[in-house]
Amino acid sequence: MAKTSARPRSKTKASRRSKTKASARPKSTTKQETPLALLFPDLEMELATTRRMLERVPNGKDDWRPHAKSRTLGELATHVAQLPGFGILMATRDEHDGLAQRPPERKLANSAERVKLFEELSTQLRSILQQMSWEHATSPWTLRLGDRVVFRAPRSNIIRTVFITHSAHHRAQLGVYLRLLETPVPYSYGRSADEDPPAIF
Repeated sequence: MAKTSARPRSKTKASRRSKTKASARPKSTTKQETPLALLFPDLEMELATTRRMLERVPNGKDDWRPHAKSRTLGELATHVAQLPGFGILMATRDEHDGLAQRPPERKLANSAERVKLFEELSTQLRSILQQMSWEHATSPWTLRLGDRVVFRAPRSNIIRTVFITHSAHHRAQLGVYLRLLETPVPYSYGRSADEDPPAIF
């Protein structure tokens, strides 16, 4: 009786191994991460931290300053509240002349008004960054003083330096002001002497 021919075992095992490897490979994706997701993943955390600091600024002490060379509390807090506007400027214009005439600054009477301005500007900036393309994020941005170019760098670098890092710098100063005024300092990147961040599980 003639034997029926069978498929060689080696080929069958090789085929199974090939299928197993193919199924184990991660599926490739064509979706590209946005500039906001990759370049500014800390945006929401930074905005929330700054908002907490602004909310603690006591009313009625705008003229107080820790030293004759320091800004007053009102000046510093207002500057911090306006900083998202710097980010908007860098995201929507290609250059800025530091000697050009500036629009008059808004007069903010109290902490609530500063927080409101900060929220308005933060909402605008968030919307702009959500729509930013990679081409726009990497395009050059220039700071001038009249005809003199002070610096030129990729737009995303400038937004991080002039808005996010700049905000953290002045926010820390504001924390010192609060401490000297016996006002509880909110947590930022970790606990402060007055409060702990929410527990994360």
